[in-house]
Amino acid sequence: AMDRDRNKALLLELQRAAGTGNDRCADCGKPDPEWASYKLGIFICLNCSGIHRNLPEISRVKSLRLDFWESNLIEFMKNHGNLWAKAKYEAKVPPYYYIPKSRDCLVLREQWIRAKYERGEFLDTQVCQDPCSAGSREGYLWKLGKGRRQFQKRQFLLSAKEGVMKYFNKESKGPKAVISVESLNAMFQVDKIGHIHGLQITYTTDGQTRNLFVYHESGKEIVDWFNAIRAARYHYLRTTFPNVPESELIPRITRNFVKEGYMEKTGPKQKEAFKVRWFCLDSQERNLIYFKNPLDAFAQGQVFIGRKDEGYEVRDGLPERVCVKKKKPAITLVTPVREFVFLCENDRKQREWMDALNGVITQ
Repeated sequence: AMDRDRNKALLLELQRAAGTGNDRCADCGKPDPEWASYKLGIFICLNCSGIHRNLPEISRVKSLRLDFWESNLIEFMKNHGNLWAKAKYEAKVPPYYYIPKSRDCLVLREQWIRAKYERGEFLDTQVCQDPCSAGSREGYLWKLGKGRRQFQKRQFLLSAKEGVMKYFNKESKGPKAVISVESLNAMFQVDKIGHIHGLQITYTTDGQTRNLFVYHESGKEIVDWFNAIRAARYHYLRTTFPNVPESELIPRITRNFVKEGYMEKTGPKQKEAFKVRWFCLDSQERNLIYFKNPLDAFAQGQVFIGRKDEGYEVRDGLPERVCVKKKKPAITLVTPVREFVFLCENDRKQREWMDALNGVITQ
């Protein structure tokens, strides 16, 4: 019992020790990890420990507080730790490779862990892949078809060299779409698509936002596609903006919407009936895009959001002359051209939308 208590205290001390990196999960960066892999010598969070459990040949996990730790394991943890593991297993992570955070979906976190420890993709012995070749890929993805009814297997082709992504409907015919890497974006949308590997690809065509919803049965395959798109985007940004520092380019490779959800909107006269629409806020492009349904291919419209000094602001409530039968919290988005009026489901959603819109106006 004395050993047990002493070892637990040593372990918790080790987890908090400065300069070890042990105070954050080795895989997703979540603070105060409560678990550890005694085979890899790393401290990890509860969620990542669940992934490690599925890799028994590579990793074995225990709870810092609930399990008994033998003295030799404590010694092993002391000689290893998160910074040591990072130097070894993340030695050659390409700049375009997406490193997941704790809030990211399971497939991203799982494939990151497998890439590091199981496949050894980023060990010092690996040759760093050039973004142009890493951004070239060909294969099949399941794509949501017209009418949002079913997914169909489609051939996709990505070429960083040509700066395009294409997909094909039938083998013989030409591409159904040729997408420029310049406006290409990809984000995981597991809940929206209803598949654990669901990926949303967006691009601009004729000034309009276009969505493709795809998935692959293999987690590795879909994450490889995502990182290939990122490699192609990185190659494009590097060649187009050679003097922009890396730290500014990387956040622009791909992005998630800062907020999504339903609101009701009225027309320009503000006398039209309110209609429920699905809104997506893209802070990089400064656009509030709206769709009839979350899985629509084309946007119904979009509102550009400029800065405060350009006459943009968000107000709580309705403009003076507007009357609404529904007693719902309202938002007025003021632009130099007109005022947009939205109704929210409840006070919490109104607050969230106002904070998100203000975030874009002040950036």
